[in-house]
Amino acid sequence: MSLKLKFKIGLLIFLILFSLFLILPTFIKNLPPWFKKYVYRGELKLGLDLKGGVHLVLQPDLEKALENQFDNYLQDIKTQLVRASINFESLPDKKKATFKFYKEEDLKVFKDDVMKGFKELQILKEGKEGNTYIVEVSLSQEKVSYIKEHILDQVLEVIRNRIDQFGVAEPIITKQGTDKIVIQLPGLKDPQRAINVVGQTAQLEFKLVDEETMQKLDLNALVNSLAREKNLSFDAPLEEWRKLFRPYIPIDSEFYFWIEKDRITGKIIKKPIILKKEAILTGTYLKNAQVRIDPQFNEPYVWLQFDSRGAKIFEQITGENVGKRLAIVLDEVVRSAPVIREKISGGNAQITGGFTMEEASDLALVLRAGALPAPVKILQNITIGPSLGKDSIQKGIVAGLIGALIVIIFTSIYYRISGVIAVLALILNVYFLLAILSAFQATLTLPGIAGIILSVGMGVDSNVLIFERIREELKLGRSTYSSIFQGYSRAFWTIFDAHITV
Repeated sequence: MSLKLKFKIGLLIFLILFSLFLILPTFIKNLPPWFKKYVYRGELKLGLDLKGGVHLVLQPDLEKALENQFDNYLQDIKTQLVRASINFESLPDKKKATFKFYKEEDLKVFKDDVMKGFKELQILKEGKEGNTYIVEVSLSQEKVSYIKEHILDQVLEVIRNRIDQFGVAEPIITKQGTDKIVIQLPGLKDPQRAINVVGQTAQLEFKLVDEETMQKLDLNALVNSLAREKNLSFDAPLEEWRKLFRPYIPIDSEFYFWIEKDRITGKIIKKPIILKKEAILTGTYLKNAQVRIDPQFNEPYVWLQFDSRGAKIFEQITGENVGKRLAIVLDEVVRSAPVIREKISGGNAQITGGFTMEEASDLALVLRAGALPAPVKILQNITIGPSLGKDSIQKGIVAGLIGALIVIIFTSIYYRISGVIAVLALILNVYFLLAILSAFQATLTLPGIAGIILSVGMGVDSNVLIFERIREELKLGRSTYSSIFQGYSRAFWTIFDAHITV
């Protein structure tokens, strides 16, 4: 046996053994811990169509992102004006806000000192109306352009954080174009829960209840009257109710629904409530969120902890509004509205609402991961059950085995010893292909299985071409070695061209 042949045989044996180590974790799940620790732990992943799971296409609401960013700046401006002991009024709108000052020196402080710290804002106009000085501000064009360019990246980062905390193995999160995000979460046992975690905006706001307006309106009676008149139910979109209430409430107030769960019956109760439009504290300052158990009612609630800046704002708010109700608003829904009994130091708050442990855990998760900079629309939602994935795998394996068996029988009978050698080569071809995929921890999908079957078919086609060329060379009277050499050489470029074309 020549040295060259020994080297080829040795290399083949080495590659077979090396590939075995790469493939084992994929096909044998109960390997000893030492194998995955010291040998190899990677494995071939199954795609969504084989393992089951969720496929989502999301689109952020750009207009809402601009509104949210503007609201954050307004809150900071108001905090600075209060600290400077400046008397003012503010009338916020979606994309602009009007500030009213009663002293010219206060206006000067606002323009020269306060606004200098907010390069992202611009003054649209200013003037004097009677004894008041009016200034109208909005986001600058540069900031608007920046938000439009980076909103997708911000949403992507928050969703990644949420999914990481949710514990989904091997998620796929990618951009689609300039305004969409594609999410694939394979192997989920509870797809709807994951959808809720991913799609929840988690915009947390603290707003004062407008008690004066509620008392003047006799709110419950007005709601029932409008519901009968306009044929509206409490399940109608919130915006429709807000349009109806706009003529009845001040411009700086907003209509909401307060959702509670009856502790005895478990029934969801919706109550109308009027809040001040201005959010005096937001989830931007949130440092931590955890699930805790209320010892009085033995039910979970979400405990919140603000950072140092948020704690100071919260202390100031509660100190200035003792005896008033402070509503906790999550994604445009009032979760609770407790009365402020005293100034609260320490920067802690809690969200109650008759949560189950799972609901409280998911809410704490999304609050910790951070709010989405804007609500997202779910444009596409495809849920694939694990049984469908298993069925696809079984059908793919059966189809591959039947095809392989037919090929083995045909080549073995027609080409005899050469056919057997070709079959072994095809088996090694698939074996090495799976090993390479495992080494790169690639994801196997139904199209991937089809590709493997196609590669087997092309391998058979290549062997047929080679064998037929060898037969032609033998008929010409060449020796066996010469026929094999010439047959392979002349068939090579045909095979090469076919593979490149495919």
